[in-house]
Amino acid sequence: MPRIGTRKLYYLLKTEFARQGLKIGRDALFDYLRSEQLLIRPKKNYTKTTNSKHWLRKHPNLLKEVQARRPEEVFVSDITYLKNGERTYYLSLVTDAYSRKIMGYHVGDDLSAENAVQALRMAVKERLNKKELIHHSDRGLQYASAVYQLELQRNQIRPSMTDGYDCYQNALAERINGILKQEFLLYACQTKEELELLVKESIETYNQERPHLSLQMNTPAEVHKKACENNFTGSD
Repeated sequence: MPRIGTRKLYYLLKTEFARQGLKIGRDALFDYLRSEQLLIRPKKNYTKTTNSKHWLRKHPNLLKEVQARRPEEVFVSDITYLKNGERTYYLSLVTDAYSRKIMGYHVGDDLSAENAVQALRMAVKERLNKKELIHHSDRGLQYASAVYQLELQRNQIRPSMTDGYDCYQNALAERINGILKQEFLLYACQTKEELELLVKESIETYNQERPHLSLQMNTPAEVHKKACENNFTGSD
């Protein structure tokens, strides 16, 4: 986790600090890293991956009425770009809104709906229960396409889409994109195979090892598994 934030870094290191008799608080760690020019500066890059100007059906925004209170109640999806040498690949992600766990992903050569469907299929295979599920996305052509909507129907997942151009309506999905690109996907890859391996390792680390402030410093995988066990009734 080469670009992990200082709050999370302190949480991971404070036990070791105590073991070695080092008395340093979170603010002092901030000051020390600043003095050594080790604080992380966010990157600002933007490439448009959403084309919402199409004639396909846009589904209503169900998240105006529903807030995720358990795992696998709401999946959020988005697509981001990854530059590799002289060309660009596209990473499709499906994330659980409650646990922040990345449930499915796929690295594609283009912005086709078929690539986004691959991420959705992985997410469906990773599910731990069969309760009602909403899939939320922007109004992009990939998500409105017949092939994507058919996959949702096959798995009895209700579609939901942003109802305008407000980026905050899909903020969680875009936030996960940002974490991966700013904290993990930092190394130049020469081939698509290398990039796919980097993405796989990064997502495993994000899910299994990176603590989340919004999850009381637990990891997405921990929260997802524990909450699913608590919510499982045996009747699903």
